Amino acid sequence: MPKGRSVPSGRLSRFGQFGRLAGGLAGGMLAEGARRLADGQRPRLPDMLMTPGNLVRVADRLSHLRGAAMKLGQMMSLDAGDALPAELSQIMARLRADADPMPPVQLQRVLTAEWGHEWRLRFQRFDDKPIAAASIGQVHRAVASDGRELAVKIQYPGVRASIDADVDNVAALLRLSGLLPRELSIAPLLAEAKAQLHEETDYRREGAQMEAYRGLLAGKGGYVVPTLAADFTTENVLTMTFVDGVPIEDMVSASQTERDRIASLLVSLVLDELFEFGVMQTDPNFANFRYQPESRRIVLLDFGATRPVPAATADGYRTLLYSGISGDGEAVKRAAIAAGFVGKEAARRHEALIERMIEIIVAETAREGPFDFADRNFLSIVREQALRVAQDSEAWHVPPTDTLFVQRKISGMALLAARLRAKVDVRSMVVARIGTETTAI
Repeated sequence: MPKGRSVPSGRLSRFGQFGRLAGGLAGGMLAEGARRLADGQRPRLPDMLMTPGNLVRVADRLSHLRGAAMKLGQMMSLDAGDALPAELSQIMARLRADADPMPPVQLQRVLTAEWGHEWRLRFQRFDDKPIAAASIGQVHRAVASDGRELAVKIQYPGVRASIDADVDNVAALLRLSGLLPRELSIAPLLAEAKAQLHEETDYRREGAQMEAYRGLLAGKGGYVVPTLAADFTTENVLTMTFVDGVPIEDMVSASQTERDRIASLLVSLVLDELFEFGVMQTDPNFANFRYQPESRRIVLLDFGATRPVPAATADGYRTLLYSGISGDGEAVKRAAIAAGFVGKEAARRHEALIERMIEIIVAETAREGPFDFADRNFLSIVREQALRVAQDSEAWHVPPTDTLFVQRKISGMALLAARLRAKVDVRSMVVARIGTETTAI
């Protein structure tokens, strides 16, 4: 666990942190530009900005800020997957690891404000050293006076009030980097991100979502969800039963059979969320999933990013998946456009490239038997075609926000299954959920 650093909680102090980051990036860009000129190269803005040194600056500053700034950095680093060079992926992984915890003085101040000056009398033991520190809060182990073993998630001060400004500042950094084209309007997506982050900072809401998931999974084996401790929960402190488990990525050393079983449970959960529950926990951060080797159950944590799945979104995926497993490329294309995955202008301007991508994807989805998540060769071919389409600014397109959040969960679980080198009969699982009939387009 890193040494504690106070969370900047005021608007001016957080703005100052972004100012320091911008200044550091500018200095790094000047140094990189001078180096390239000395080597006889013509410097390009993205190349000068996205250097390992500047990425370290970004990761370190966002880790210090925590809150929405770090959460958005996590989303970008996770969604990039294996698209980043190995050394840059390692740097950005800093944002998916532990954040800097609050120092004890700040922690004491926060808990006194939430529970009162004599809050320690309610516990047999409260561990001041956190067992985890993430983007929005840090987690401590405790034993209540009645003997309950608890996990206490404490929100960093100032996080909720800083969400809107943090999102705008990170978006400005993306614009500066050139990674976010100026011609692409992401205002609806930014508004949705702000709304979801505000929901994630409401710990009473998250507690209710956690209890709802316990009910949804009550008749399904293979999962365990903590129980809410409502008497210790406030808007800024979420308390639940402590559930032991190991990081799910550690199971990469388990047998092939066990890894396949774990990945099957993850795929099954996503399909249930999409087609049965009508609600989905949309944050695929690996830290939200732990595993109990003895009980062979997946521990589900962090329900702040839970959101409803509209019927239209589920229907779009149902049609898309059915078309894919049926091997009907034309139907896949129609479904992808209807669901908003592919923009109409991109389909018109780059018909051959898109049809080639669909051909590759259909060949994979229509094949019977286990899908090898560790085999990423076809993805590199699809990514190459997609990058060629993305080079055309007239073809830029942002899918509907509901679809983006669902797809982020699906992509994250695919990355986790790939990390586990799992083989899963996804096709049979999908057929079992959607049957042989679907809505025609």
